[in-house]
Amino acid sequence: MKTTRKNLDVVIVGAGAAGVGCGVVLHDLGIKNFVILERDRVGATFSRWSAEMRFITPSFPSHGFGLLDLNAVVWDTSPAIAFKREHLTGKEYALYLQTVVDYYHLPVQTGVDVQKIDPLPQQQGFLLKTSAGEIRCRFVIWAAGEFQYPRLHPFPGAELCIHNSQVSSWREIPGDEFLIVGGYESGMDAATNLVALGKRVRVIDRATSWANDHTDPSISLSPYTVERLKIAYSTGLLELVNDTCVEEVKRVKDGYAVYSEYNKWMSLTPPILCTGFTGSLSLIANLFSWQDGQALLTAQDESTRTPGLFVVGPSVRHGQVIFCFIYKFRQRFAVVAEAIAYRMGLDTSPLDVYRQNGLFLEDLSCCGNDCIC
Repeated sequence: MKTTRKNLDVVIVGAGAAGVGCGVVLHDLGIKNFVILERDRVGATFSRWSAEMRFITPSFPSHGFGLLDLNAVVWDTSPAIAFKREHLTGKEYALYLQTVVDYYHLPVQTGVDVQKIDPLPQQQGFLLKTSAGEIRCRFVIWAAGEFQYPRLHPFPGAELCIHNSQVSSWREIPGDEFLIVGGYESGMDAATNLVALGKRVRVIDRATSWANDHTDPSISLSPYTVERLKIAYSTGLLELVNDTCVEEVKRVKDGYAVYSEYNKWMSLTPPILCTGFTGSLSLIANLFSWQDGQALLTAQDESTRTPGLFVVGPSVRHGQVIFCFIYKFRQRFAVVAEAIAYRMGLDTSPLDVYRQNGLFLEDLSCCGNDCIC
């Protein structure tokens, strides 16, 4: 393929919830010389969800009372109003994102894979090597997400298993009994959907995720999941094994043997991995400093190692503050955009509407989920 060279102010990598939402903020600031690069299609992550998977955060039409839909990435939009549904499917949400792209005429280029990001000397920007040629830019906003980068090898024999992200529908998985490794949100989603189909399910979790009563849903199960879990458990088809680490899976004559330190379980069907995701930052790990598995970011979500490289989306962490839900990480889009606008000498007053609508979270000390009752 013949390479082409382009010069841009900003490149956003990824056209999911974070990339599209951040693109709207750049649009509102009057930044025109930018592009959103997506290797697949807009909202591809959500389109890949299993047919039965739903948003665990509810959408609700509350604009008239000054409250944003929890799953909106733009302040004057609402998936709840668009689809008349509280818990959207992945395909519905992908359509919502595409609608936002169309309405704001965002410069999205699909089918373009970003292969490498090279910082230019003396902080003069970046050279991106892509499947469509080379691009120079002043700033990069990384919004590639996590779902497309599953943890496939958490223990020996994991290649014999099926990761939950690889399931297009639980109705299509043959068998009547299943063993699930991992008991957090994805594990409980798989378990409850299989039980709803009349399957017998055993979940093995290294902790006791279903009993964690932490007030932050980034750490404990969401109320939506707990409600479904109670219904599934009441059927007698669900067994929960806690405080147990799976150490190996082997193929045996009658199916699959799953081993912990002291126990062994047999499964006629391939075990299902619900072991989470490595995240897309692993693709550009050399551009960050790391501590305790977290990429270190400035107060504006910029790499502490590579100036001009910003992160938006579920990979953003600041100490104990986790931004893994849309209603959390959307509050950082304007923070990143403001940092870029300042360096470009642009008027940042268009961001006032983001402050007014709870979409400009600067003070992380106020983040908490404490509740008196």
